Amino acid sequence: MRLRDVQRILRAEVLWGEDLLDREVVAGFGCDLISDSLFFATPGTLLLTGLTHPQVVRAAELMEFCGVVFVRGKRPADSVIDLARDRAIPLLLTGYLLFDSCGLLYEAGLRGCRAQAPR
Repeated sequence: MRLRDVQRILRAEVLWGEDLLDREVVAGFGCDLISDSLFFATPGTLLLTGLTHPQVVRAAELMEFCGVVFVRGKRPADSVIDLARDRAIPLLLTGYLLFDSCGLLYEAGLRGCRAQAPR
């Protein structure tokens, strides 16, 4: 799946990175706890979150995520978009809830990161 597919499926607005929508999405990860994304996600992951602070972009850069989707219509500040532009991290915005966004992408064939099952 490509970011362009994600944009279509989630009816997302591209906040930045229109020219990067051909990036491959290897997995999806939805959370509002950045430490979870740092622990479980892998390079090429698409992060879906309702958090809009700069740490989201910094985590995406650190973990080599393919992009970030802000859910629930939550729009980051211009300074966050500027940071993403500086780091070449595509940003999308959807009005869907986090649960629904993940469900729509799963239904379209995107799978999540592999975490260990609880014991």
